[in-house]
Amino acid sequence: MQEVSNHTPMIQQYLKIKSQYPDILLFYRMGDFYELFFDDAKNAAELLDITLTARGKSNGESIPMAGVPYHAAEGYIAKIVKKGLSVAICEQIGDPSISKGPVERQVTRIITPATVSEEAFLDSNQDSILVSIYEKNNKYHIAYTSYTQGKIHLTNTVTNSSDLKNQILKLSPQEIITNSNNLVEKNIFNKPVKVLEEWYFSNFEAKKHILNSFDNSFANNILNLYKKEQLTAIGSILAYLTNTLKSIPKHISDIHLDEDQNRLNIDINSRNNLELDNNSKSSLLNIMDKCKTSLGSRLLRRYFKNPTRDLNKISLRHNVIKSFRKQHYFLKIQDILSYINDIERIISRVALGTVKPKDLVSLNSSLEQLPKLKSLLEEINTSEIININNHIHQIDELTKLLNKAIVDNPPMTIRDGGVIKHGFDQELDELRGLKDNSYDFLLKFETLQKQKTGINTLKVGYNRVHGYYIELSKQYADKVPAEYIRRQTLKASERYITDELKAFEDKILSAKEKALAREKLIYDTLLNKVLEYYSQIQQTAASIAKIDVLANFAERAIKLNLNQPKFNKTGKLDIKEARHLAIEQNIDEPFIPNDTLLSTDTYTLEIITGPNMGGKSTYMRQVAQLIFLAYIGSFVPASYADIGDIDTIYTRIGASDDISSGRSTFMVEMTETAYILNNATKKSLVIMDEIGRGTSTFDGLSLAKACAEKFAKIGALTLFATHYFELTELVNQYPNTKNIHFEAKEYKDNIYFMHKVVAGAAKKSYGIQVAKLAGISKDVLESAKKNLANLEKGQDKLDTIDQPQQNLQLDQTPQKNHIKERLETIDINSITPIEALNILFELKKL
Repeated sequence: MQEVSNHTPMIQQYLKIKSQYPDILLFYRMGDFYELFFDDAKNAAELLDITLTARGKSNGESIPMAGVPYHAAEGYIAKIVKKGLSVAICEQIGDPSISKGPVERQVTRIITPATVSEEAFLDSNQDSILVSIYEKNNKYHIAYTSYTQGKIHLTNTVTNSSDLKNQILKLSPQEIITNSNNLVEKNIFNKPVKVLEEWYFSNFEAKKHILNSFDNSFANNILNLYKKEQLTAIGSILAYLTNTLKSIPKHISDIHLDEDQNRLNIDINSRNNLELDNNSKSSLLNIMDKCKTSLGSRLLRRYFKNPTRDLNKISLRHNVIKSFRKQHYFLKIQDILSYINDIERIISRVALGTVKPKDLVSLNSSLEQLPKLKSLLEEINTSEIININNHIHQIDELTKLLNKAIVDNPPMTIRDGGVIKHGFDQELDELRGLKDNSYDFLLKFETLQKQKTGINTLKVGYNRVHGYYIELSKQYADKVPAEYIRRQTLKASERYITDELKAFEDKILSAKEKALAREKLIYDTLLNKVLEYYSQIQQTAASIAKIDVLANFAERAIKLNLNQPKFNKTGKLDIKEARHLAIEQNIDEPFIPNDTLLSTDTYTLEIITGPNMGGKSTYMRQVAQLIFLAYIGSFVPASYADIGDIDTIYTRIGASDDISSGRSTFMVEMTETAYILNNATKKSLVIMDEIGRGTSTFDGLSLAKACAEKFAKIGALTLFATHYFELTELVNQYPNTKNIHFEAKEYKDNIYFMHKVVAGAAKKSYGIQVAKLAGISKDVLESAKKNLANLEKGQDKLDTIDQPQQNLQLDQTPQKNHIKERLETIDINSITPIEALNILFELKKL
């Protein structure tokens, strides 16, 4: 903190305000600019690529300063917020004409990544989420809000960091606030966490904010319905919003408890492994989201984050999809939707006071589409459509008002004037008339003055500094009338004012100020009128989002050849001709579909063998993605699908180091495997790809076999891909286990992958053939074949185990030498061609 007394009064004022916001960039209003000083200036100059200058001195050194024009500030603030930082807006609130010393200033708003409402700051297709985590007695109570949606959500309390991580990262929050220093120290989310002062998480403060934010009836219902810890989490959200907005967040209108019992759960690692909703072009969300509105795209993301297991909900969605496909209704619906703007966020901006005039035009043009949409939906007689249509409100009174009041192409802000149409308000029209008729007066006045003085070069003009003036060349100084009062001297001319011109100037400037004030009053009254329809517009927005998602599902079903799945309660998974959508979209040749049949009554564990590039990973992913699509209410990429009661999908796919935590590839693999083993049940779908490859061959084989045995005992529906052929013997010990493999054909030293599932175990992995396809040289391949032949001669087979309860037994290895010892540590089926080449060079030196 700088020593305040050593500075000018203005810098003293700045430092006093800045001390209240030490970790936030302070935009300090000075005239037409927002200025930043000291470290804020240095940071802003780097972040925004603006010029760093200096003002005054501090401890003998110049004070760093940087600034942005206030009229362009929104764009600069957007850049800051998108980098995860916050900005405090400090405005001039005093009158400079009567201020003694610096004009009074105060922070009027704090803009943080999750509490923005302006269009420039937001991703139109993604919710902006603020999460609060209240830790007490090793339990985590979670509340979150999608700020512009006007709701606060509560989730189930979690008791361990793994579940907490999955819960939070699934939400993809822009901000996390908490009372727990431990969460900051552990850094389990790999994103910033703000620890707030204790009062934010006071139960007394929570009740106060709940009572202040809602009407008495609703507030009392909330206080009676939820537990003390839940109320504290809700209260912390309301307190944080109140502090950032500098006003009570009245636009928050609902509290919702998210129930986990009826959801398909997928941990964050599995979500990433399956590429469900990341930002890549090949993600399932990117393929499935062809919604026409940002409302629909955001709702689809919510479906992706929280797939439902409520079969009634899914059935209703399926019925709508089928109805929309008839006569291609979805095309007509999507055509109307393409003209509907983001009315959910617009009405929130109205409530928050950040709305722009063009938002009202967008709102109006959207509301004008509703009669056509409602009329079209009335032709589709399903219970879900009728229910949705009943919540689309046709607000004719508001559209008439907005059409009458707002110009078609308004300026950016109301302070620019010209927002309200001519004819809407008589007093405003009269004030504007005085200003607009000024040209006629000035023309007549100039003509009269020329006649009076006899000087034809006389001009009447205006500038912002000196106002209106009469300009005469200095050569006519002797002809200047006595009533002319000198206002400004130039090099070759003089400028004058008269009492008549001054009176006109006062009248015009006063009319302009009065017109702006009148227009602002009309505009504010108009916004209050719009707010009367807040609930109806929010309901309409939610209904349009549902229609958009379902029309999108109908379009995707036809475009991608998706079919309606069935559901059963018997634990059976029967899929015919399933396809992987992302791969199908990105290959030239036809995708080869495959069947899957698992059941708790017959086989729950598939041991999958076959060559690299044969299709094992694709096969497993497509099964998981298909089930996921079914549970969000979409049709699925298969000719037939009958899906059992699955409550969780677990996957262990791929391998990478967790460098930031100091964990090796193998440690990451084992940690994820442990999580699955400890949580999987009979209602789980488990996908395991190449477990054990991150360690030595025998260690890896032992672990892979033990894991497979565990899944067989649990009875989870499991797809287990492996290069350890010894695992195929498990069918002799566990009757609920079966072998399948992916075919490959050899012809004239070439290998051809059939990408087709076949019953039984594969005979070999074709690793050397894959190396050949990768471009490994002929001499290296020949050497590898010899090495493989020697290994196969000397390798003892895995003992057959009669009882499932016995531990894995491995025979003693034969006589060893240096080369053999080195080779025993290599899994030739999983190493890359370059790694194989390096090992061969290493072996030649032994």
